[in-house]
Amino acid sequence: MEASRMTLNNKNGDLYGTIGEFEDVTTLCSAAEQIRDAGYSKWDCHTPFPVHGLDDSMGIKMTKLPWFVLVMGATGCGLAVLMQWWMNAVDYPYDISGKPIWSLPANVPIIFEMTVLFSAFTTFFTMWILNGLPRWYNPLFRSERFAKATDDKFFVAIEAADPMYDASGVHGLLKSLGATAVEDVHHSSESPNLPSNLKGKFVVLSCLALVPCAMVYNSYNKTTTKPRPHLVPNMDQQDRFRAQGQTTLFEDGRMSRSWIDGTVAQGELPVERPALVNEHVLNRGQQRFNIYCASCHGHNGQGEGPVAVRAASLADDGLAVWVAPSNMTLEAYVQQTDEQLFDTITNGIRTMPGYGKQITVEDRWAIVAYIRALQIAQPGEGN
Repeated sequence: MEASRMTLNNKNGDLYGTIGEFEDVTTLCSAAEQIRDAGYSKWDCHTPFPVHGLDDSMGIKMTKLPWFVLVMGATGCGLAVLMQWWMNAVDYPYDISGKPIWSLPANVPIIFEMTVLFSAFTTFFTMWILNGLPRWYNPLFRSERFAKATDDKFFVAIEAADPMYDASGVHGLLKSLGATAVEDVHHSSESPNLPSNLKGKFVVLSCLALVPCAMVYNSYNKTTTKPRPHLVPNMDQQDRFRAQGQTTLFEDGRMSRSWIDGTVAQGELPVERPALVNEHVLNRGQQRFNIYCASCHGHNGQGEGPVAVRAASLADDGLAVWVAPSNMTLEAYVQQTDEQLFDTITNGIRTMPGYGKQITVEDRWAIVAYIRALQIAQPGEGN
């Protein structure tokens, strides 16, 4: 341990600054306020998690980054407008179906994209510049004590480059503010440049990265009789039939095939009504009818449901336009086939919406059976 410590000390360079270790957030924030009021300018706080209010305690001002983003976003917006106006209205006007040569709405997508592009790049690179990045090395990482900053300790680091820095004065200040430990941190005497072995690796990787670009450049404007490489051949070259084409696969030599006997379009499969209508079917039909139909057609099917009565009243007062629901006991509906009633329930008619998605096929046939029962029970009621 002593030998390693001696080695570290021999590699120490100039003094970087002094760190003070604190046990809790309250003590840290209080210390930050007093260091701020003392006039120090080159110092920072390090915590294992975000501390709300610490920025105010340190006196950190609002970052200038939003203003840079605003200016560059507006620049991107203006350049997008200018670029499209020059291309479409000046340099190469293009008449498309008599539409305006230049109109702002048609160019909004590009304006939006360039505004976002300029803003995003400005945010990324300006953040690096304002924070002095990239930094390959930080002297604080040489302190074993400072490693606790990612665990359960809180630190204040005052740099020696601060105009007010005085080693003995900073030590006394940090201890008076409640620091449990104070330690000086030095720069390393080693070269801050990248190790030579890393430089060689970067050179090799850079050369390898240029290989695809060189291959693309080499094939530019060249022709070949060989097919291009296909990473997924079964997706790029699929065996398929073309309309009105010929093939040896079928005996008649035609690619276009006739429908197989019995083929029906999707959703057009004929639905047969139940062969037997019994009490259970009628009770089910009455239940479904009262849920979906009675609000307009009424429980007796004569078109006097509560919705119809209320709408008719509003229509009489000139407050609504209303088409009265059908009276299902009229002779015209008695004469309709069961299939016609089923189709009306399924797809709707006039202002009546279709209920094909809300009511199952079996329940629609049950409703048809119940309507027939209403018609039998009320002969001539609607006439």
